[in-house]
Amino acid sequence: MPIVSRLIFRVVHWGARRGLRDEDPLQAPRPSPEHRTEISRRTGIRGETYAYWYLRRLGYVFVARNYHPRTVQGEIDMIGYDGETLAFVEVRTRTIREELTALPELSVTSGKQHVLVRTAKFFLRERRIKSDCPLRFDVVAIDNEIGRSPIVRLHKDAFSPQV
Repeated sequence: MPIVSRLIFRVVHWGARRGLRDEDPLQAPRPSPEHRTEISRRTGIRGETYAYWYLRRLGYVFVARNYHPRTVQGEIDMIGYDGETLAFVEVRTRTIREELTALPELSVTSGKQHVLVRTAKFFLRERRIKSDCPLRFDVVAIDNEIGRSPIVRLHKDAFSPQV
């Protein structure tokens, strides 16, 4: 399976060689707020797909994507095993611009961490995963620069579930 994942990642990486965004917002006329939201949503979906194949190439085996519990608000982008450890993965994609210099991983605030931990608890209960299973929260940060391939940073065990 890793060979297939590596091949698919190469195709996804080649497709993203000019960035994960359709258009350069600086070159286009000023888009409406709805259009900007749609562009950001599509960029986020492409970032998650890129991160999925990036992690598959590293050996992750995923059991869920875009997990939403039925009873509470929250979402976990990807849930999968990295060896024996169950990893809850949050993906953050940010298009680099002059006025936006912060790293995408810094947008996983303590409030977002609390939501991720709560959602992970629902997942563990729903799937009846043993309490002795090793767990971890990872963050994948993707810098998307128009005209260039994305830059990916994987932060394993990015924060503690005792948040």
